[in-house]
Amino acid sequence: MEKYLYIAVGGALGSMARFWMGSTIANRVGTKIPYGTFLINMLACFVIGFSITFLTRRAGLNPAWRFLLPVGFVGAFSTFSTYEWETFSNIRNGAFVLAIAYAIGSLVLGFVAVWGGSAIAEFVS
Repeated sequence: MEKYLYIAVGGALGSMARFWMGSTIANRVGTKIPYGTFLINMLACFVIGFSITFLTRRAGLNPAWRFLLPVGFVGAFSTFSTYEWETFSNIRNGAFVLAIAYAIGSLVLGFVAVWGGSAIAEFVS
């Protein structure tokens, strides 16, 4: 039962962080290009890469952290479904180049962010 509490707390924090970050970016740069979703996805990729690698290497840490951070927080913070919807919407609205650039940029830079998070966790742990 304890793991569900950690997931719930992490999920609440992740969803609030997603809303705050997404709306802050949208208010500053607009929503024509979904910069907020893109940045949230890149940060989530980094955090999941870092946290899973770090928590795996630090076996002495309470396993509940795996439920709080990568499952709860990142699960609620990451916006992959929103990313997919925005890509689809751009295609549907005829913005094919923007949709392709957004999809490829998210895939490539997301992988780089996961790798970077994992590499830094290996270095510091």
